[in-house]
This record gives sequence, C-alpha cells and structure tokens, in this order.
Amino acid sequence: MQLDLNLLSAFDALLEEGSVAGAAARLHVTAPAMSRSLGRIRRTTGDQILVRTGRTMTPTPYAIAVREQVHELLQQVQGVLAPSRELDLATLERTFTLRWHDSLVALCGPALLRAVREEAPGVRLRFLAEASVDTPELRRGEVDLEANATRPGAPDIRAESVGESRLVVVMRQGHPLTRMRTVTAERYAAAEHVTVSRRGNLHDAVDEALAHLGLTRRVVASAPTEAAALEFARGRDLLVCIPEATTRPAVTDLGLVALPLPLDLPSAPIYLSWHQRYDTDRAHLWLRDLARAALAGHTAPS
Repeated sequence: MQLDLNLLSAFDALLEEGSVAGAAARLHVTAPAMSRSLGRIRRTTGDQILVRTGRTMTPTPYAIAVREQVHELLQQVQGVLAPSRELDLATLERTFTLRWHDSLVALCGPALLRAVREEAPGVRLRFLAEASVDTPELRRGEVDLEANATRPGAPDIRAESVGESRLVVVMRQGHPLTRMRTVTAERYAAAEHVTVSRRGNLHDAVDEALAHLGLTRRVVASAPTEAAALEFARGRDLLVCIPEATTRPAVTDLGLVALPLPLDLPSAPIYLSWHQRYDTDRAHLWLRDLARAALAGHTAPS
C-alpha cells in the first residue's frame, strides 16, 4: 500500500476540528480539497470517519478510537522530517504572534521586544488583544504564546506559571478611603467599584470573598482593560481591584493610590501557554526563555 503522508495531516485536522471546513481552514486548503482528502481516508480505512448528524459532523467509533494514535503518529513524522540544525539568531527571520493580557503587554512587552531586537533583529512580534471569548488560536497555530491569569485546560496546551502578583485596591488621591487609617472590608464594600472584565462581568472573585463576610458591594461599571478602569477611577471616587505589579506605572503616571485589599484572596497567577507542537522548536524555545524572563522580571516568583 502506498500512503500519502498528507492524508495523516488531513486525518488529524479532521478529527481535531470535527468538520471539513474547520480542517480546511486549519491546514490552509480549500474545502473541496479537504473533502477529497476525507474521501481518500474513507477509502483507505474503510470507515466513514465523520458522519453528518443534523448540521454537525460526528466522529465514528473508529475515529474516536484512533484519534490519539493519529495525532502521535503525525508528531513523530514531523519530528523525523523536520531538519535538525542549530539556531542562528543573527539570520533568523520569523514573526511570532503573542496574545497577552493588555497590562502584561504594557508592563513586560517593551523588555521582551528589546531583548528580541538585541539578539535577533530579523524577528518581529505581533501582540494581539485578548478576545471576549476563549479562542482556539493556540491549537490552530495562529498564536505562538499566550500570557494571562488563566491556565488552559486542553491537554495539548502547555502552561507554565511564571509569576504572580497580589491584588491591591487603586483609587484617586482624594478618595475618602485615603484619609482613613485602616481600610476595613466594610469600608471597602461601602464604596463604589469598577470591575475589569473582557467579557463585561460585573461580578468576580472579590464579590465571592465579600459574600463570605456577609457583605456586598456596588459595582457601577465594568471595563474591558485595566487601563480603561483606571481612567474611571482617576476622575471619580471609584475603586478598582487589580494585580499590584500592573499598578506601578499607573500610580506614578496617573496620580493614583494603591492600598492593600482588605480581603483574603490569593495572588493573581501569570501563565505562559503554548501548543505542544512547539515543544522542541528551537526558535520557539528561545522566545519562551525571553518571554519568561520579561514576565518574571516584573512579578513575584510563583
């Protein structure tokens, strides 16, 4: 039997995406071309692989049984065929796409870019804003590195804790709480608040901690970024709860005050995440080392 290794890539993409259109987009081919690949896979295996159920495609029992094996085979083939050579940073030309929390871009992005430019002037960085919903770009290979407070749950996504930062309360210089000797949980709850949520949530872990004390707070607005939330607090008597590491520039530049949060909440973690396909990619390893150093340089050790 003569096998086309391209079918292995198509097989893996079809099983991962569960649709011809999704697999075609992942491999950057047309939907008709992927349909032909599915037909060839069906003829080779003697199984339908994906069957239509209403508007969606459902994998057959055989497809479910071999999914992991197909993925492992593809990884092995790529490892065998990938050229093994030393990384030449002076001549490396590559564009890396990074989806980082906006505060981390502002806080650590300049240090990362500076280190990249010093070692590999041909490398470019694309920083993307976080979406309002979880996105599959890491799995699709459209994003190389993510950095935020969320640990991915997918088994094929690597996640490394690179630091953490305790939560503090930020307010304008003239806020009534700045004139009090001690900011208690009761005084904190009695003030008006702004949450930071890319999904627009008006409720977060702070409210749960207050509920355990029998307290509630009044959230008057949510902002998609910390920078926007701090602008709200800059002009009115509003409180914003954010990680301490990202308040340092704001306190200096915007004339704000940061006080300890009077609640028992764990520090906010920072995770660096990537797809397992890049585990042994030399250029990606190099970038991860630089990103790790840049992030750790502005946060407490995890």
